[in-house]
Amino acid sequence: MAKQTRQERRARRAQQEPALAGGPPSRPPARPTADGGSEPSRPERGRARTSEERRGTGPITFVQEAIGELKKVEWPNQKAVVSGTAVVVIACIIVGLYLWLNDELWKYVVQHLLLR
Repeated sequence: MAKQTRQERRARRAQQEPALAGGPPSRPPARPTADGGSEPSRPERGRARTSEERRGTGPITFVQEAIGELKKVEWPNQKAVVSGTAVVVIACIIVGLYLWLNDELWKYVVQHLLLR
């Protein structure tokens, strides 16, 4: 049996009943934008963008958007910061002790067993 082409598969699927109750969507839904319209079209590759399409790419816009995002952050209270810092310090001490002991063990093995 010959392999089906894409066009043949699409024709076969079109003849079958749709698996979804309402059938497959005709096109993906458009996402709303801030101005209430649908999602803006993307510029084609290789085509130069107009000044209106380049809007929002400058450093001032970046800083404004960064400040806006930082205002949305839920900052931890002092108790959470202190407890988080304590966990990190204790973990660093434990890992440091483990590495120091491991280093001392291997130093002994190398000096007394391998170099003699």
